Amino acid sequence: MSNPHDALARLNLTLPPAPKPVAAYIPAVRTGSLIVVSGQLPMANGALLATGPVPSKVSIEDAQKAAKQCALNALAVVADQLGGDLSRVVRVVRLGVFVQSDDRFDGQPKVANGASELMLEIFGEAGRHARAAVGTNALPLDATVEVEMMFEVR
Repeated sequence: MSNPHDALARLNLTLPPAPKPVAAYIPAVRTGSLIVVSGQLPMANGALLATGPVPSKVSIEDAQKAAKQCALNALAVVADQLGGDLSRVVRVVRLGVFVQSDDRFDGQPKVANGASELMLEIFGEAGRHARAAVGTNALPLDATVEVEMMFEVR
């Protein structure tokens, strides 16, 4: 596995501060060698990158970018849990991607690829994961996408 910090630098990406919860939950739970990250919205600099359903209000491409931001926010939570050391990630285990979708839209897997492809770019083969991509009629704060993740760590 490549060094995730080097990969982030190569991709010109910086982890944001770990998002704080906005309701009655915690950002992540560690149990044994797993870290389960609560659902992350596409927040950047205090604002949502995308709101509303795909594809009527948000294009598939913009929704993919939002999913990527959700994944970056999840990585920030993991880094916070690991004292900043993402090299302790053994593998990305699972992504759950929820997409606010128009009726009859079935391209949720395309949107989810925004998060999935980022994990491959950062972690290489260790970034391959199980995944669910689910359409829904609404998400918190009218977000276009929400991503939850699970990591194996040492």
